Amino acid sequence: MAGSDDKRLGEIESRLHREDPRFARALGAGRPCRPREYRHTRAWLLLALALAVLGTGIALAQGLLIAVGLVLAGVAGELLDPGRDARRHRGPPPRS
Repeated sequence: MAGSDDKRLGEIESRLHREDPRFARALGAGRPCRPREYRHTRAWLLLALALAVLGTGIALAQGLLIAVGLVLAGVAGELLDPGRDARRHRGPPPRS
């Protein structure tokens, strides 16, 4: 029984090292950082940039800047989506 528990813990540890090495190193050092799925700094910065570009496009009445701002806001929204990783790791839909 103890051997199977050790094996399962080893599998969990190896998967954690493979999926998020930064979190695994910090956890091993006793100072864990947030896991990858909770790190949204880049997404918030992209959203701020998108809003700045969108606001500039509206102020200057430039359709291209408005479009770029909307696209960047959509990309930032996708990065902030909590279910994004779960959908990415699913396999392709079954064939009929």
